[in-house]
Parts: sequence; C-alpha cells; structure tokens
Amino acid sequence: MESNIVTHTLEPIFDKNSSVLILGTMPSPRSRENNFYYGHPQNRFWRVLSSVLGEGLPKTNEERAELLLSHGIALWDVLASCEIKGADDSSIKKPVPNDLSIILDKCDIRAVFTTGSKAFALYRRFCEPGTGIRAIPLPSTSPANCRMTLEHLIHSYSVIGEALNNSLK
Repeated sequence: MESNIVTHTLEPIFDKNSSVLILGTMPSPRSRENNFYYGHPQNRFWRVLSSVLGEGLPKTNEERAELLLSHGIALWDVLASCEIKGADDSSIKKPVPNDLSIILDKCDIRAVFTTGSKAFALYRRFCEPGTGIRAIPLPSTSPANCRMTLEHLIHSYSVIGEALNNSLK
C-alpha cells in the first residue's frame, strides 16, 4: 500500500461544557468516508465508551456526538495532516499537529487522553509543550489491536469516567 498525504477533514466535537479531551491520531479512511470519528465497524471505540459511560451504543453520528457532549467529552485528533499508509499509524511521516487551542481556549479541559501509543507520542512531541497538559495514554480500540480484549479496553478506559467525575467536584 502506498503512502498518501492526508488532511484532517473532520471538525472537532466539543462545547463549552467539555472537560475531558480524547485525541486519536488521524481519521482512518473509513472514518473519513463516514464523516465521523472511529467509523470502521470493527473499531471498538463506541462500544468501549458507551460501556464506560453506562449508556446504550450510539448508532448514528448524531447519537455519537450527543453521547460525547452530554458527558462533557471533546473529541478530535492530534494531527491536522500527515503522510500515512491507509490507517497504519506506524507509517505516519511528516506529521503536522492540529491547533488544540481551538478547543482549549473555549473549554475548561481538565484531562487529556490519547487513543493508542502513536497518538500519545505525537501529542507529547507536538502538543504538550504548548498545552502544558500531560496526556494519559489509552490502548487503541482499532481492530488491528486484536490482542486487547473488549473487557480489557473497557477497564482501561474507565479512567475517563473517573476524570469526568472529578471534574464535577
């Protein structure tokens, strides 16, 4: 598979009540086709997050956005553009970070989480120096991360629920 230069086309999801920010690397080809984050049917992000939040599985993009916003979660990606082969984060070259101030200047973000080790490494390199917020790395929910069971992912992502509870205090 050839590398392609990909520019991020999805808007960040957030509102003034967002207190937790979840960042991936770059939307996959399927996510870009579906015009929403974690759009591959085998990606477990929405199953994991809805379980952590104690909600039913959202089926539509509107329901997914509502799930996030109703719980004070902002969602975006670390990168604005990069060279990448398909959805293979390990192939990323020439990364250009998103301007996270678009969210951080409008919300009281108290915790940042990254989905996958590449998102964490890119955030630490490009974003953390400017934000001053240390990210908490979470495992990837990608189908490529098949060694991680759904139960283990839910357990790992439970820290999001804890961060949301702490932001209410």
